[in-house]
Amino acid sequence: MINVLSCFDGISCGQVALEKSGIEYENYYASEIDKSAIEVTQHNYPKTIQLGDVEDWESWNLENVDLVMGGSPCQGFSVVGKRLNFDDPRSKLFFTFADILKHYKPKYWLYENVIMDDDIRDAISEILGTQPVMIQSADVSAQLRKRYYWSNIPFCSPRKLIVNIEDILEDKEYKYPASIIGRRLDEDGYRKDHDESIPRVQYLSVRKGKKAGCLTTVTKDSVVSKLPHGQYHDAYNTHKNSWRHWTPLERERLQTLPDGYTEIMGKYNREKGIGNGWTVDVIVHIFKSIEGENTVWL
Repeated sequence: MINVLSCFDGISCGQVALEKSGIEYENYYASEIDKSAIEVTQHNYPKTIQLGDVEDWESWNLENVDLVMGGSPCQGFSVVGKRLNFDDPRSKLFFTFADILKHYKPKYWLYENVIMDDDIRDAISEILGTQPVMIQSADVSAQLRKRYYWSNIPFCSPRKLIVNIEDILEDKEYKYPASIIGRRLDEDGYRKDHDESIPRVQYLSVRKGKKAGCLTTVTKDSVVSKLPHGQYHDAYNTHKNSWRHWTPLERERLQTLPDGYTEIMGKYNREKGIGNGWTVDVIVHIFKSIEGENTVWL
């Protein structure tokens, strides 16, 4: 069996993926600082060895680490964020991950992050020594979620499964993927987002298709509506009964987590933990490429 080191472990989606992949491990070392996330991990996997802050990695003194994985905070990389890139302290943690890889030299490693500008992606690829594979979570789940995966595990994109919103809903009256978007619109309805003299309008944007938008820690980024495709002004008043947030159970299903995996958390921390996590079945697909399916490490 192997020793696993998970950096930025969160709610331990990587450990769920190992279990679903049938990969046995002796020790699972987790680096995480969020107390609620740690609580979920220890509830589901009480043998997890918590190491604390990833920036203290030089004091860990671990032996025989076979698999290192992680996805450092993405706020400075995301193309929908401020794009501070490596100037963002959270994004600089990528270099900590790279130092850990260089130190432990594991047999296998996996690094995940968001879709980002090409220059940052290429810089990460140069440091890690390999190009990423972009995988769309919709291939294995009911969620649209593109992510880059760098690894020395030889894998390709997964075979597409037919999984739609209807398959994960608790309340099927609401079945259309949507988000609530703040815009500044002039009297003719045209966007004037930089004109601060115009009040911001929150409108319900209902998309075509049968896949949810990408889960984030911002709940209004991805909701579900009774209304079909279209734009509906005044989401919080005129149309307040036409949409709802995803339930925690639905969020778990969108990330292909086991039902009830995060139920010991409060609602806010539950949404945050799931939104920051991995789509588990994508990681399962990658792990099953390690020397064949259901690998037993000796």
